[in-house]
Amino acid sequence: MAFDQTVKIGSFVTLLGFLSFILAIVAENKKPPFGTPIQGKGVVICKFPSDMTVLAGALSAVALVFTIIAGHVAVFFPYKGKAVSSNVLFGYFTLFVFFVIAEIVSTLAFAFLIWTVVTEGLHRKRNVHFVLTTQCPTAKTGMFGGAAFLALDAAILWLVCLMLTMNVRSDHFEEDEEDKKREHGQVYATELVNQGV
Repeated sequence: MAFDQTVKIGSFVTLLGFLSFILAIVAENKKPPFGTPIQGKGVVICKFPSDMTVLAGALSAVALVFTIIAGHVAVFFPYKGKAVSSNVLFGYFTLFVFFVIAEIVSTLAFAFLIWTVVTEGLHRKRNVHFVLTTQCPTAKTGMFGGAAFLALDAAILWLVCLMLTMNVRSDHFEEDEEDKKREHGQVYATELVNQGV
């Protein structure tokens, strides 16, 4: 049962992370390097091709948010109804390090995606310029692509956190079982001594 839950959560993290990556790559490939300046009376109106750059970038950011949520669920979800405290989880140095790195990479990927989507959206919305030498810029080339690879890295790091969490849980519950066996063994030995055996 716990294995099924692990597979489902891991698949969810993988699919959403890959979706975020693909959508950001699509946004990068569809983004024009610049718009077409159209001269008006004392203004330049920038015309941009109708494409799905902003939409794909925004959807990539949404998919990344769900990837991050699924990553947190992977670490803190109580498998088989058995929860492990965060003190026990983060008492394992390797899991703690990968969790912190996953948080940092996820934050960077989200910030890059949002910044690029907002920048691109503003360029398209504020397309009337009073500086006649305007070249109709778009968001920096490569920003969506960089965010795409950060999103993919974040998903991979969350998968590593999932695997490390399963190891920590396994070790923790094995230790609990051994402690219970020792306690029961001591009770039996005490009972045998009291019975005069």
